[in-house]
This record gives sequence, structure tokens and C-alpha cells, in this order.
Amino acid sequence: NLHRAPMFTGIVEGVGARYCPSIEDKIVRFSDKPRHQLFLEPEGRNTEEVYVQGLSSSLPEEVQEAVLHSIAGLENAKMMRTGYAIEYDVVKPHQLRPSLETKIVKNLFTAGQMNGTSGYEEAAGQGLMAGINAALTVQGKEPLVLKRSDGYIGVMIDDLVTKGTLEPYRLLTSRAEYRLILRHDNADMRLSEIGHDIGLLSDERYQAFINKQAAVEAEIARLKGIRLKPTAELQAFLAEKNSTQLRDGFLFADLLKRPELDYDSLYPFAPLEEPLSSDVTRQVEIQIKYDGYINKAYSKVEKLKRLEEKRIPENIDYDSINGIANEAKEKMKKIQPETIAQASRISGVNPADISVLMVHVQSGKYSLVK
Repeated sequence: NLHRAPMFTGIVEGVGARYCPSIEDKIVRFSDKPRHQLFLEPEGRNTEEVYVQGLSSSLPEEVQEAVLHSIAGLENAKMMRTGYAIEYDVVKPHQLRPSLETKIVKNLFTAGQMNGTSGYEEAAGQGLMAGINAALTVQGKEPLVLKRSDGYIGVMIDDLVTKGTLEPYRLLTSRAEYRLILRHDNADMRLSEIGHDIGLLSDERYQAFINKQAAVEAEIARLKGIRLKPTAELQAFLAEKNSTQLRDGFLFADLLKRPELDYDSLYPFAPLEEPLSSDVTRQVEIQIKYDGYINKAYSKVEKLKRLEEKRIPENIDYDSINGIANEAKEKMKKIQPETIAQASRISGVNPADISVLMVHVQSGKYSLVK
């Protein structure tokens, strides 16, 4: 029935999502494979509906039903809703500002699939940012642009507006160069202050964050100042954990860095009058254990931050700048980067081009396109 699939008859011409192709697409692209794995995913606690992951399809209804009943165990399954394919028009992402305002139409903000993305979380993240920036614009305030080091939303939007996309974009952790610091456990540490500043986080919740942050910092400082003595009790504990014995006093924080030890098991050797919440102790343990790696990541962020602060004048005439390669000029004219850091991430723009651009912008003598 392949001749009846819209994606192969010419009815649908657009490029499909790379990471969730239809079953007919898989049959064509991977015809050499003898089998294909499916996953039966319950739709919720209070329903008997099950989603068949890996069987998305645009084939006619009776064909989908026949395929479903051909699967062992699903011979009598009832199909609640058919699979389908949709084709949609998109805004070219490089025509968007990092605030998700269109460059061509002022005060028009776009989000979701129309920006070339695929997926619920991707659409939700853009919707949040477009909504925030539309509201800030109405209030006459500067737009909020999350940096790549602030969160995955920042990575996604920067990828779209700087690199564009020729297929439905899906955000992957591998796209983030700072993923060591973009963790779910420290989302409040990264974003609470920003949320409070723009009025999306209540004073009460912000104060709770401030209290947590202070508790984490105080406990880390305490553990870095406590030297544990090699008592018989501690040595026995280390032996039980298959951890190296102490020859002399050892800082609690350094002992906690050992992979076989954790905060809770070491706590009895240096207890507090009142134990801390698990939310705080987990953050303390993570920050101490990965201290060296996290500091390296933050040093890279600081270097980039300086480039993020160097803004490029709007409508700068790249053709008037001597020393920048023609390819780089064409790419920058197309993307219109707002900062030196964004320009440096454009494919085809090399470090030499960025050096020339920085000198030109810092000189204050540049031509603008009229």
C-alpha cells in the first residue's frame, strides 16, 4: 500500500522529522533490516488507551488497522484514532530576532512549529519566550534573551536564529556545549532571579529560592572547613565502603568527592544541630563532587559572556569591512547577528573574521546599510 501513502505520492512534499519517521518511511529507508521494534506506552493512569510508539503513519485507515492487527498480541486491538501526516509552512528562523520577534514585521512574535521546530517541549519553550517578550515590548522594556549557558531554551532559540534549519528542529542535549551546568537539579539556581526580575516568580517563591541558595552555600563552606580525623569508627566505615583509609586528617569536602561515598552516609561524622532538606543536601553533594568540572564549564561561560556583551550595530554594512571573507559577509548579512558571540557561532564564519569584526565595531567607525 506504499503507493497510497501521501508522503510517497507527492501530496506531502516537505521534509519529515528526522527522529520520528513514519513506518512507511522506515520501510523504504531501512528495507535491509529484518525487524522493527515497537513500544506500547500507556496513555495514562485512568484510561485503557495505549500509544504504539514507532508505528506513526499516514496510510489510509483500513491499512493502519490491518497493520495494527498483524502485530502479535494486538490481533483484537481497537484503533481509537488514526495516525496522520501534516505539512506546514514555516517562518525562516534566520528572519527572527533572539527575542522571537520577526525582523520584517515589528512587534510580531512567533513560536512553535511555524519557526521550524518539532516537538511539544520545543513549542512550549518558544511560546513562553515569545509571550514574555511580547509583554515586555508592550511595557516598553528590553526583551529577555536567554543565553546558551542559561538553559536549553537559550540553546534552541540561538540555534534557530543563528544557524537556521532545513528540517524540523528537535532539541537534543548534545546541541548544548554547557550541558554540565544545564541540569534539571539546578534550574532554580539558573533561572529564579531572571523569573523574579520580569515578574513571573512571586516574592514568596523567590525568597524560598534565596533561602535554599544560602543554605547550600553555607553547607559547602562548612564542609570545606571541617577536617575529619582518622578515628577507628571512620576507618571502619571507609573499609565497609571499600574506600582508601586515612593516614591523617582529611577535609570532609574532599572525602565527599570520592565516588563511593555520599553526603548522607558521611553526615554522622559531622552532623548539624538541625538536618538540612534533601533538596539542599543533594545540591551540596553535586556541587562538591563535580567542583572541578563545573568550574571549568563556568570559566568557558565567562569568556563567552564578554563576547555576548559586545553588541553589533543594527544594519551594519558588512561589505564596507575589509578583511572579512566574502562567505562570512554573506552569512552575516543573512543572519544579522546581534552580538559578537552570535556572529562567532554562524557556520562559515571563522575566528579571523570575528577578530576583524570586533576591531571594526570597537573602533566606532562603521557604515550602516540605508
